Amino acid sequence: MRKLFGTDGIRGVANLDPMTSEMAMQLGRAAAHLFMRRAGRHQIVIGKDTRISGYMLESALTSGICSMGVDVLLVGPMPTPAIAFLTRSLRADAGVMISASHNPYQDNGIKFFSNDGFKLPDEMEARIEGLIVSNEIAHLRPTADAIGKAYRIDDAEGRYIEFVKRSLPKELDFQGMNVVVDCANGAAYKVAPTVLRELGAKVEVIGNKPDGMNINAGCGAVHPELLQKAVREQGAHLGIALDGDADRAIFVCEQGRVVDGDHIMAMLALDLHRQGQLAKQTVVGTVMSNFGLEQAMTKSGIALERTAVGDRYLLERMLAEGFNFGGEQSGHFIFLDHNTTGDGLISALQVLSLMKRTGKPLSELAQAMTAVPQVLFNVNVSKKPKLDTVPELQRAIAQSEQRLNGSGRVLVRYSGTESLLRVMVEGECDDEIREVANHLVDVVKTHLG
Repeated sequence: MRKLFGTDGIRGVANLDPMTSEMAMQLGRAAAHLFMRRAGRHQIVIGKDTRISGYMLESALTSGICSMGVDVLLVGPMPTPAIAFLTRSLRADAGVMISASHNPYQDNGIKFFSNDGFKLPDEMEARIEGLIVSNEIAHLRPTADAIGKAYRIDDAEGRYIEFVKRSLPKELDFQGMNVVVDCANGAAYKVAPTVLRELGAKVEVIGNKPDGMNINAGCGAVHPELLQKAVREQGAHLGIALDGDADRAIFVCEQGRVVDGDHIMAMLALDLHRQGQLAKQTVVGTVMSNFGLEQAMTKSGIALERTAVGDRYLLERMLAEGFNFGGEQSGHFIFLDHNTTGDGLISALQVLSLMKRTGKPLSELAQAMTAVPQVLFNVNVSKKPKLDTVPELQRAIAQSEQRLNGSGRVLVRYSGTESLLRVMVEGECDDEIREVANHLVDVVKTHLG
């Protein structure tokens, strides 16, 4: 059972267990040992977002890695997807990103990338944990010139900017487009405006003055209200809100309305399909993707594959089945033809590209799907048996699905972090889905409450 790693690396309040400098040093030592697989010198890239605790954790990780005879390449504040790219580009053995993504500044996190730029599989994370718990590498202490060094990579920003721009056709630019970008006072505060300006857009920037404590604070993908206001005031064509580590993006249309991830997925999937670039005519979403997305895809001859919530599960399915595009309502989009992980900037460029090529505003493009009504209830439970072992609930779910008759769906799942069961029902009629959901909630309370 993993104790350190969650669904996206290790995360917690900075300077409290497990997010301490002592643990960061141990993680650095364990990771360095694990990734030393070839002859010669070894290198690990370290990037971070703009949290004040990043200095502490960066120093501790560097110390741990160097103590195992591995060199460190420091790139400073950079988006998570930049670390995935730079790990590959610099031929490093691994990459580390210090970030707690959309969490408030007092939290921080550590996630690892292997040399191919993909996040570590579960078994590798378990191996790192095992090395820390067992203390089996405590005796490994290189000395003299075998100790690692730390280098600062000065051109890391430029490398990533050029990489992101290469996701577009060479002849395409954004001349004449007025864009507002909210950098969440996070990792993309320099690179995001630069990319958009170099591509010819007129750019208004907010959330680009990090002070170590204002990351995600009332701004960015979690709080798009400032962006909505700025888009309306500027008369902008598009608003882009990144989160703290810029691996996801939320969009605001020219009318100042937030367009959620499902609508973005629908319009991008249809565009890829039209261009013959959608692998196996399939898009990968999660169990939370709106039923309206499924309907829109089916109508256009595109299959929707669903996974558990979390971009790592999207990626696993995409790699296993050979799909190239997937995403979540939250604004994580994975374009495997362009990067190995979710990349908020690449997602933004794909949306802008579609707008520029079609001459259509985002509000019109977003009509690629119509969201069906949805109700979601969180029910407190006293126990969490496997749901297929509760026959009364299974019967109620089957009856509910029968009643919806293919015009909606039922999703019943436990919260991963709380003693809650989530009951979600989607369908064409508000009253009907509410009745169905209330009945399921009553069954849950009777048998699991």
